[in-house]
Amino acid sequence: MEPGTHTGFEITVEEPGILVVTFDNPGSLNASTAPMKRELVETITQAQMDDSIRVLLFTGSGPAFWAGDDLSGRKPDRSNAVMPPVFGGHHSPTGTYNGLRVISQAVNTAVRDLDKPTVAAINGFAIQTGLSFALSCDFRVAARSATLGSATLRFGLLPDEGGHYLLVQHLGLAAAIDFVMRKRIVDGEQAQALGLVNEVVDDDQLMPTALDLARELADGPQVAMRMLKRSLYLAAEQTWAQSLEDIAARTAVTDHHPDAIEGGRAFLEKRSARFNAALEGRSVAER
Repeated sequence: MEPGTHTGFEITVEEPGILVVTFDNPGSLNASTAPMKRELVETITQAQMDDSIRVLLFTGSGPAFWAGDDLSGRKPDRSNAVMPPVFGGHHSPTGTYNGLRVISQAVNTAVRDLDKPTVAAINGFAIQTGLSFALSCDFRVAARSATLGSATLRFGLLPDEGGHYLLVQHLGLAAAIDFVMRKRIVDGEQAQALGLVNEVVDDDQLMPTALDLARELADGPQVAMRMLKRSLYLAAEQTWAQSLEDIAARTAVTDHHPDAIEGGRAFLEKRSARFNAALEGRSVAER
């Protein structure tokens, strides 16, 4: 994928195959707009189809990761827009339903449907929509000064982009009820204690830590990792029998993949495995 500026975010690529998406909506704490969400879904779709991309890393510019939706009413900057405008909006019940299902909820669905690993590097405010997006990612690293919360009830609104579901998955029902009904806002360390983030680090170590994690994931056996990710997400909602059937079908592929051959050889030869020969244009025998 080509680096560039989009509506509300920028993309760059780091080796080996790490797509870095930086939310950037100046003057609004990176609050989101409909054009931003549509272009973000398209970017995620392109990343899924691009074999050179192995991991997606999301972060924010300035003091925010992604601080909810832009409620200012100002017209979004479309100077870098690549998607046509959408007519309609939240002015009616039907418009709200359509906007949520087709645009807003589609963002978190796109991230969860990716089979490539995703990392959220939470640098500041991750509120409402931004928190739901971070919880949709596979890994979350937060700066100590990060601020996370749903807080939709402060506006009389609902966590309507899947935040309720994601909080129940991460916190359990009782803690999720406490978190959203009492409008809790927490810092990085509190978020880790609750189970909202995997790791919390000093602010200046956020991107180095997140990039190290992304590189670790990018160097792993991509086919097996992607198969396992899908199986784990499905297992969270399947019966025991369904989960066994699913992973057996995937194992029939991964056990015979060149990465499995390389992994076995590396173990016998007491060396580190070098996976992903096909992605790197080399033969399995090459070291």
